Amino acid sequence: MNILPGNMRFGAGKPVKRLEDQRLLTGKGQFIDDNPEEGALWLYVLRSPHAHAKIVSIDTKAARAMPGVEAIYTGADLVADDIGTLPTLLIFPRPDGSPMTVPPRRLLAHGLVRYVGETVAAVVATSRLAAQSAAEAIVVEYQELPSVVDPLAAVKPGAPVVWSEVPDNIVARMSYGDAAAVEAAFAKAEHVVSLDVVSQRLVPCAMEPRSTIAEVDKKTGRLILHVQSQTPGSTRDILAEAVLKRPKESVQVLVGDIGGGFGHKTNLYPEDGMVAYAATKLNKKVRWRGERSDDFLGGTHGRDLTSTAEFALDAKGRVQAFRVRSIGGTGAYIAGPGALIPLVLGPFVQSGVYDLPLVHYDVKAVLTHTAPVAAYRGAGRPEAVFVVERLMDAAARQLKMDPRAIRKANYIKPSQLPYTNAVGQVYDSGAFAQMLDRAVKLADWDGFNARKRAAKKKGLLYGRGLTSYIEWTGGTVHNEAVSLHATAEGRIVLHAGTQAMGQGLQTSFSQMIADALGVSIDKIDVIQGNTDLATGFGSVGSRSLFVGGTAAVVSAADLIAKAREKASQMLEASVDDIEYRDGTLTVVGTDKHVSLFDIARKEQGARLSVNSEGQTDGPSWPNGTHICEVEIDPETGVTRVVRYTTVDDVGVAINPMLVTGQVHGGVAQGIGQALYEGVSYSNEGQLITASYQDYCIPRADDVPPIEVTLDGSAPCRTNPLGAKGCGESGAIGGPPCIANGVMDALADLGITSIQTPISPMKIWEAIREARARAVA
Repeated sequence: MNILPGNMRFGAGKPVKRLEDQRLLTGKGQFIDDNPEEGALWLYVLRSPHAHAKIVSIDTKAARAMPGVEAIYTGADLVADDIGTLPTLLIFPRPDGSPMTVPPRRLLAHGLVRYVGETVAAVVATSRLAAQSAAEAIVVEYQELPSVVDPLAAVKPGAPVVWSEVPDNIVARMSYGDAAAVEAAFAKAEHVVSLDVVSQRLVPCAMEPRSTIAEVDKKTGRLILHVQSQTPGSTRDILAEAVLKRPKESVQVLVGDIGGGFGHKTNLYPEDGMVAYAATKLNKKVRWRGERSDDFLGGTHGRDLTSTAEFALDAKGRVQAFRVRSIGGTGAYIAGPGALIPLVLGPFVQSGVYDLPLVHYDVKAVLTHTAPVAAYRGAGRPEAVFVVERLMDAAARQLKMDPRAIRKANYIKPSQLPYTNAVGQVYDSGAFAQMLDRAVKLADWDGFNARKRAAKKKGLLYGRGLTSYIEWTGGTVHNEAVSLHATAEGRIVLHAGTQAMGQGLQTSFSQMIADALGVSIDKIDVIQGNTDLATGFGSVGSRSLFVGGTAAVVSAADLIAKAREKASQMLEASVDDIEYRDGTLTVVGTDKHVSLFDIARKEQGARLSVNSEGQTDGPSWPNGTHICEVEIDPETGVTRVVRYTTVDDVGVAINPMLVTGQVHGGVAQGIGQALYEGVSYSNEGQLITASYQDYCIPRADDVPPIEVTLDGSAPCRTNPLGAKGCGESGAIGGPPCIANGVMDALADLGITSIQTPISPMKIWEAIREARARAVA
């Protein structure tokens, strides 16, 4: 971990308004579609209509003869050109201990298609319409094969096989804990509570659908790729080295504004690779813009975890053992962290904020004939926390305990920190009971019964949900490199490998550097999304601020140190006698001084520059308590969230306004997961929820006012800022909080479980069945 100067400022706690908003809200953002066409060719991809089929033949003759068509590519063309496949981390064992193996994911399918929407052919033409018309004229002969879309069905004997080398469809398996000890604890437990829990498959819904432009620089011959990517550096490396098999230095990736990422825009997609391939083959600029349906069919999905979870408890509600058996659907291919999410990232936080002495987790990653599953806001942690929090509420109800009391009986105590959880992850700081106590007061817990009586008079059911969550943030790389420059024109320029996609990184980085250097914030330029200027791990796992922000502050300290050395030479004084303050370097006790920007003027290139690296000691562990109240119309099953209160521990909040906005957005997505959103495939593998006509996301009036309180009493100990990630917190605490609230409202009817999304139809049917049981 970097050690910062003791007197260094870094703008903590200041609610600076977003610098990006003036530009973005007045239509001055620079998204990919804002790039001028300038005679660029358009690429359109033909997608498979079948979930599983052999490609017998592809006839492109008629399509090639159509007006404007420049080229048509098939999987065979790419194989002949030795174009590589999208890489996968083959680091997990199969159930029998043999090495993990997965189907190679090509830019265009070759031989077989494995899900509806897989890219089969690509047309390049002078206009988007011409490319689409030609693609529709391509005749593909398929031989349909059996398919399986449900991960639970996929592991049954005789199920259709996705990849011949994995006949049981279990691509990998991980186990944690002591199975025998857990079994013994269950055998003698006072109480056993069991619950089946599903985190359904979701479609990430960023405002801006995916799009890509590629061109070859005529002077240098380098390939320039304009793409939406949260990880520009790895996008460049994968495209260059794995797909096109050329030096990574021969490719430049440029990322402008991104209309939302949510993990969905982390991977290099087949369409991105095809645009780059076509540009190099034709030596012309080529662009592709996806429709919303391209994201539904061809983009990665999120979640898709089915679990059976059990607590063994003593008479006082103390958990003696925790057992979870999970199946995670990966889709037909392993996209990026697709296997890592259920097998590792979920188990990292499976025990939540609780001191659970014995655990046994058994997790299988299973192939199906569906679109690949990859990162989506929280990536594994929402699913894991959903399991433990839903089970904690079920246990409270079965033992007739207050949901607060059962949590307090099991919380990790402050004296136990740093705490090593059941899978070896170290929680460095936290005050879990304090989060609960603060949330209870702010949510007016004691006034709930009166509000419930008032709802009953209106014929409504009323419930309260409670969740204590924890989140692992940082990704697997705990360092980030940046460069910082003071220019002769009086500007401070930061080059960073992190990537803005709506989080407000320009604002937070600018305020930190402005405060550290003592210069006006309007003199700061934050440049991201250019692999020629900076490469890093990028923006995933809520790491941008506590890792990337650390790098930014370190660079400010390094720039001051370098400026003091330069000033000592210019002013003929010892470095120790040079004082830096607000952009000016002065010899202590004299009026001899020089400005930072005057020093830059005398440097090569008229700028004073440093290359710096921010290092943290490990991940951060944001956590908190969410409390909601919901009302349900029993005649229609419609649920409305009417109150929502959070107390969130993000350590030191650099910009509380930005953090609050991140929590708001996460909770809104959590409400969507709990009540509205869910991917549905037919038995034949057709995506039924292929548009917003069938895939429901929450509207503004579905989201209540959200009262967010930040608690900084337990700063992070793994980075010098004391900050913890915050971008995924709301999406982790939200779904179980809402689900627990709905089940609380239905508890008096004897309804114990409904799987998400808890739609009006599901609630209405559950109420009807409960009333029928009561009459019988």
